[in-house]
Amino acid sequence: MEEHATTREADMSDTGSEDEMPTGMEGSHSGSIRKGCDPFAQTQRSKLQHRRARINQQINKEMRMRAGAENLFRASTNNKVKETVALELSFVNSNLQLLKEELEELNSSMEVYQTESESINVPMIPLGLKETKDVDLTVPIQDFICEHYGEDSSLFDKEIRELMDLRQAMRTPSRNEAGLELLMEYCNQLYYVDQRFFSPHHTLGVHFHWYDSLTGVPSCQRALAFEKGSVLFNLGALYTQIGARHDRSVPAGIERAIDAFQRAAGAFNYLKENFSNAPSLDMSGPSLCMLVRLMIAQVQECVFERVTLITQDTHFTSLLRVAQEAARVSDVYWLVHQTMSQPLVKDYVPFSWASMVQVKAEHFRALSHYYAAIALCDHTQHAEEEEEGEGGEAEKALLQFHVSVPAGPPLSQVLRDPEERRKLGKAHLRRAVIRHEEAMRVHGLCKVLRKMDILQDVLSFTHRRSLDKYSELDREDDFDEIQEAADIHSLTQQKPEVTPPNFTTVQVSDIFQRLGPLSVFCARARWGPARVIGLQRGEGGLGLTLRGDSPVLVAGVVPGGCAAEAGLREGDYIVAVDGQDCKWAKHGEVVHMLKSCSDRVMDLSVITLHSHDTQVDRRLFLLSHGGDKENTRRHLLGGAKGQSSASLLNWSRKKSRDGGGVTKKLGSTFSLSFGTIRDPEAMY
Repeated sequence: MEEHATTREADMSDTGSEDEMPTGMEGSHSGSIRKGCDPFAQTQRSKLQHRRARINQQINKEMRMRAGAENLFRASTNNKVKETVALELSFVNSNLQLLKEELEELNSSMEVYQTESESINVPMIPLGLKETKDVDLTVPIQDFICEHYGEDSSLFDKEIRELMDLRQAMRTPSRNEAGLELLMEYCNQLYYVDQRFFSPHHTLGVHFHWYDSLTGVPSCQRALAFEKGSVLFNLGALYTQIGARHDRSVPAGIERAIDAFQRAAGAFNYLKENFSNAPSLDMSGPSLCMLVRLMIAQVQECVFERVTLITQDTHFTSLLRVAQEAARVSDVYWLVHQTMSQPLVKDYVPFSWASMVQVKAEHFRALSHYYAAIALCDHTQHAEEEEEGEGGEAEKALLQFHVSVPAGPPLSQVLRDPEERRKLGKAHLRRAVIRHEEAMRVHGLCKVLRKMDILQDVLSFTHRRSLDKYSELDREDDFDEIQEAADIHSLTQQKPEVTPPNFTTVQVSDIFQRLGPLSVFCARARWGPARVIGLQRGEGGLGLTLRGDSPVLVAGVVPGGCAAEAGLREGDYIVAVDGQDCKWAKHGEVVHMLKSCSDRVMDLSVITLHSHDTQVDRRLFLLSHGGDKENTRRHLLGGAKGQSSASLLNWSRKKSRDGGGVTKKLGSTFSLSFGTIRDPEAMY
């Protein structure tokens, strides 16, 4: 399985922009203060995650055994060997099936993530985090620093260790805002890692291993895009856990739950739009589409809970709105159920999830008919209000309430006749009871749901409430045939939004900023070895023109001048003066260093970019040599309104290879017209 996944890594693509960068100062760095949870803490959630990790490892082992046995079966010509291997394969497949069922039971453990409030609410469906193996980046990064940057890799041990610690911490994020920021920080930091160490012409040889969130099947890829996508998936999964945890018995808790589920939908939708040909099923297009719809349905459920919480009166139109809100929740859950029934998703989604979605669709459809009956039957007390002018509003609301006109008298007559209201209300209650019983039937078919006491309590309470109301309306002398209530037109007061991830909310700094500005010192750039030039000021000055900063560019050399005779060339970058590193130095600082050494020979370390290998983006070049780099960075980040989520992730190498996109290339420093750069220029 891992070998198969590796062969497809070149097909991974992301349509995110390469021009956008994480918010934060590139030239200054302080270590991350965010930490993950204690992996040895014995909380219910951590125990669940530990069991998930153990099962994932066992699945990985069994799949390796199965792959080896299948290869032996195909290669062998001995019948006895084939019989033995076939027997072994049957045992392995049985073990895999048992592990799959055990993992499905873990994925169905919804109660662990629910709120600790004593209020009775229908449980939400959260996602478990994807597990990953340890990855040791130390040697590959050290080798790359030595070979590509020409630096002593031992000087960067602290930075490498910090990156490794950050990756280890993000494996166990806390279930709060700090955990979300930790995942976002690592995701943003991967932008710099990609720019620094992942060249299109060279691979680090590092394999990223991640397990499928629902099946535990391992996937392995060398592309950093797989790492980024998996972290974003965990970001969405963590939002689902936070949303399920909020106390939905108060309006503030409902608002926070709505926000969390909308952000979860945004994370999954971002992956669906920017990540293709994923090696694991949980990140495939159909699965992500299902997850987005599931999150939207849970947002709609929270909206219904808020409406019922704030609707304290029994006014006719208010109760009709509650009924329509419940019908809307039922509709979106039916859409989720249809998505889960698709061929590519049906065998992948846990049976308990599909059962829970179907139960909720039936449950909220029953609630919509129940509230319709309450509006019709308990409206008698407001007859005087109708005479005072509110009857028109009520009649209009009732006319728009049903999908089709109910059989029987006109609705305007029903509204004025208590007996007709009772009959129509009874018809709605009859449908409510039928729906409640169907929800309880589906609930009883799932072993996992039967163990959820809170769900059993909610279904039993609402069913009993509808039965009691039906008994109250039923009369011994009522021999009329019960009419069939029409379907209720769904309507919502708040349409759910898909909130994309905002990568600018977490400030990050490039861990490896000491390597130099990314505009020049990145994995896509090529330059020759540093040259040390002995330069001394003559009577006519140094004979060179400098421009920009971080690093300072030699924009011109006077023929026959001191700089030309010493070996400086137009297009060189000054990286050190007398052994003092000045990759990040400002223009004025380098000029001051040069002027302070007027009476002696000074050693200038310079590098020259190679025109045929340089892959530096023009925007990054301008960013490095611009007079106001922070404003330039903000301009790049805010160039397109409404696309704050579009991103900081530099994925798609496939697009540039296939010609699907345009990659801007800077051939050399000479390919840029110096007149287009607004930096001050001066001769020394």
